[in-house]
Amino acid sequence: MNKQEAELLGDEIEMLMQERAMLLKVAGAAAVLISHSTVQDLSDEVVECAEKLSKALNALREETLKDALEAVQV
Repeated sequence: MNKQEAELLGDEIEMLMQERAMLLKVAGAAAVLISHSTVQDLSDEVVECAEKLSKALNALREETLKDALEAVQV
């Protein structure tokens, strides 16, 4: 691997790390929103969307979800 390829790879890794940080904030905010919601507060349509979101959050690895929640505690 030459120097230019190494720099490009480094730039790509940095971009991916920044994107991961942003996605963790989004997932963390979504988890907090879901945890503070009750079915009585939401319309039927919103409950369906919240269930989909909840399933997606539950599918995350525990460590990733912890990282996401920590990302929004700043």
